[in-house]
Amino acid sequence: MKWTLKPKPDIAVVHSLANDLNIDTKLAEILVQRGIKTFDEAKHFFRPSLDDLHDPFLMQDMQVAVARITKAIENGEKVLIYGDYDVDGTTSVSLMYSYLKHIHPYLATYIPDRYNEGYGISFTGIDFAHDNEFTLIIALDCGIKAIEKVAYATEKGIDFIICDHHKPGDQIPDAIAVLNPKRVDCDYPYKELCGCGVGFKLIQAIAQQKGETIDDLLPYLDLVVTAIGADIVPMTGENRILAFYGLKVINTSPRIGIQALTQHLNKKELSISDVVFIIAPRINAAGRIKHASYAVDLLISENLDLAKDIAKEIEEFNAHRKELDQEITQEALIQIQNNNETDTYTTTVYHEDWHKGVIGIVASRLTETYYRPTVVFTKSGEFLTASARSVKGFDVYNALDACSEFIEQFGGHKYAAGLSIKPENYENFKLKFEETVKNTIEKELLEPEIEIDAELHLSNISPKFYRIINQMAPFGPLNKRPVFQSSSVRDNGYGKQVGQDKTHLKLTVFQGNPKNCIGAIGFSLGDKIEHVQQEFDIVYQLDENTWNGNTSIQLQLKDLK
Repeated sequence: MKWTLKPKPDIAVVHSLANDLNIDTKLAEILVQRGIKTFDEAKHFFRPSLDDLHDPFLMQDMQVAVARITKAIENGEKVLIYGDYDVDGTTSVSLMYSYLKHIHPYLATYIPDRYNEGYGISFTGIDFAHDNEFTLIIALDCGIKAIEKVAYATEKGIDFIICDHHKPGDQIPDAIAVLNPKRVDCDYPYKELCGCGVGFKLIQAIAQQKGETIDDLLPYLDLVVTAIGADIVPMTGENRILAFYGLKVINTSPRIGIQALTQHLNKKELSISDVVFIIAPRINAAGRIKHASYAVDLLISENLDLAKDIAKEIEEFNAHRKELDQEITQEALIQIQNNNETDTYTTTVYHEDWHKGVIGIVASRLTETYYRPTVVFTKSGEFLTASARSVKGFDVYNALDACSEFIEQFGGHKYAAGLSIKPENYENFKLKFEETVKNTIEKELLEPEIEIDAELHLSNISPKFYRIINQMAPFGPLNKRPVFQSSSVRDNGYGKQVGQDKTHLKLTVFQGNPKNCIGAIGFSLGDKIEHVQQEFDIVYQLDENTWNGNTSIQLQLKDLK
């Protein structure tokens, strides 16, 4: 990895903040790097407040959306809550259903089938709504590009409210209301909400009109934090406030479905990492392997026994997902080697039998391996469907846009997107994608980089230092867990490879005084054992290790040289 030390912030500002907060200057340095320069800014950062959430009516079309839902309730209309099949979509649907069912009995949920309908709003879903006399569809985490579908629904007498956060195209669907902070004509102050976050702003607006307070909406934040973590949106502004309180709900009074999913965990407190790596993959597994309606049924369940049964099935889906993911990743790696494509600027692979539900995960794995923009295709009906993933700093959405002559449909974000093409366009797309990336990517972006917040002497690490680092949570994009570098450390001589296949590295290191040692673990760094015989430099995050009932601070190594 390329090690990049972040520029040192203004030393006067750092010392002033350190004095005001009575903290180590290294901690103050990290805060200033994150834009926190005054006592008041630090107070808002360390003690997020629900009072700092923005007025939902600042969002374009919010007034219209609330008026249309109110009318549907007053007239006893049937309302269909429609969402995508990933975590953001299923949590959004569960959120909207859980809230509206208390004020409106004529509700149903709809998640498109990943394999038969594909991403987003489908004609099949609109036909279902028409056949079952639904007159309003609230679409969540999708719909911003569904121009034809919304027009089709209008012909059938069905109104649409769209809650989305994906990048809009040049034209916006002609729906009753389109809630999306990324709309160019939307002045909403915070642009980085996930789909479930936009859905939450809608229920916040309805609640405000009914005279409810933000405290009445706290029980819904376990769903919002799950979506924020899974969708990898910036952990700043409203996202950080919602995630902070959402974690409190998960750890004190989670909904029955989340209780059922986490009952096997032997943990006192769940962190955002647990949400991202334990809860989210299981919710996702339902849509990847069977149908995402399992996830919605789990998340809206009010019966613990039923929720436990669904959670058990989802656990099985997740185990199957892991097997497929490993198997297809291996096949893709072999395909790349056989095609002699290890020196290209992109990775594009295809097999007609690969499971559509895991190609996104496989794309992420290949990006980690070769560190370049990656597209993984499989066959889906008459088309080839793909998931695209990117490397830090490169906008894969724009790259796909440049290849649009060979694409039937695409959508997504800067770092992750989905697309479909005609089979006869595969080779043309592959060549065009390679050419586009080659001509637009900066070479240094193809080298994995680890950003370092600060250089630290191991003697700075204390329980108080570690405690304050933890208070910077929840961590995520733009507020990552701090990464430190320490130079010229030594191992105490007992360093060893650990793990079943000796892939991990366990050390006890010191800097200067051999009596002041601290434990270190480096996952997947076992092959670096040869570098620890002399002095070496390390990059790490701070962590805790519990062994035989004793808990101590340890270094989680990211790299060493």
